[in-house]
Amino acid sequence: MTKTFQDAPRQTLQKGSNQIAIRSYNERLVLQLIRDQGAVTKAEATRATGLSPNAISTIFRTLEEEGFILRDEPIRGRIGQPSTPMHLNPEVRHYVALAVGRRSMELAVIDFVGQIKASRRVIIAYPTPQSVLAFFKDNLSVVLRSAKQKRGDIAGMGIAMPFEIWSWTSEFDAPREEMNAWRTFDLVAELEALVPWEVVLENDATAACRAELVFGSRSTMQDWIYFFIGTFVGGGIVLNGSVFSGRKGNAGGFGPMRVPDKDGKNRLVDHASLVVLEHQLLAQQREPLAIYEETADWSQMEPFLSEWIEQAAHNLAHATVSALAVIDFEGVVIEGAFPEAIKLRLVEAFRHQMEISDLQGVTMPQIDVGHVGRKARILGGAACLITQKHMIDQNTLLRSQ
Repeated sequence: MTKTFQDAPRQTLQKGSNQIAIRSYNERLVLQLIRDQGAVTKAEATRATGLSPNAISTIFRTLEEEGFILRDEPIRGRIGQPSTPMHLNPEVRHYVALAVGRRSMELAVIDFVGQIKASRRVIIAYPTPQSVLAFFKDNLSVVLRSAKQKRGDIAGMGIAMPFEIWSWTSEFDAPREEMNAWRTFDLVAELEALVPWEVVLENDATAACRAELVFGSRSTMQDWIYFFIGTFVGGGIVLNGSVFSGRKGNAGGFGPMRVPDKDGKNRLVDHASLVVLEHQLLAQQREPLAIYEETADWSQMEPFLSEWIEQAAHNLAHATVSALAVIDFEGVVIEGAFPEAIKLRLVEAFRHQMEISDLQGVTMPQIDVGHVGRKARILGGAACLITQKHMIDQNTLLRSQ
């Protein structure tokens, strides 16, 4: 049976305990604090966590000895001894990440702070089990060599991939027979037979949300919606400062959410997905898969691009109001597989749609752009492993699995 990643412990910041028995919890707490703040002194960590100065000193010493944190230049000019901020060591862990999408595949080596050290990416018409395995086998040694890493240097592997990828084949013109092969194919088991590392799988949009949380803007919001617009629209939700994936890993999968009917289609996926723009381009005898090339010139896609942005923004607003009626989210973050300029246009159009929406009974959320960019899904492959091993999460601490 395929293993899927279950939310590992993370939260915004809690108080620690001075009992040695839960040292691992306290070390995760401090690592999370340093990741969120960028650099932290012992005094700042003591105040933020509630741990004793001796406990913080012990944790800092252990994390430094194990290579997780490095010293910055001492801060001088204050009363008393100079204080030394500590920051994360990017080289302490490296991860292999595989992103399998409906129109692309990417393999990368990523370090502890979310820097992509090497990657390979291809555009495809649709993914099959054998094409994914072949891509992995052909490119693993290449990306490891480019990243100057050996197999023994890798801490784990994360896969970001749509769940039930065999669904909705007609929407992206994939042959149902070939896609049905995914129903009985265990990608995790197949890859574990090829590599010496732990392999985990997470829904690709949830993984993208996790990348935003782990590597992104260090948002002060505790509860927010995350939309990722790729071939199909998806997303994730953050509760209590942590990604909440749900028992089946599908929480925040906004694609099936119903929106006001238009042209006989009433799902968000039918209006706010890049496949909609694909079909518009194809109808004009233009190359539809060009939008997935990272160097594509999107200005050549007018007027269809502007029409798609308005349509997507309109329906994202409807979906957001419905979500706000269930949980009082503080904000909405929008990311996607498109250039930064297109993302900014979509966010502005979405903000306008929210401003003219009927918000009776709900509160206007803070609206923001994603800070990770179009690489969010591949970065999510590393983020899920970092979350699992090196962070804490109030959402799952007391929850039975």
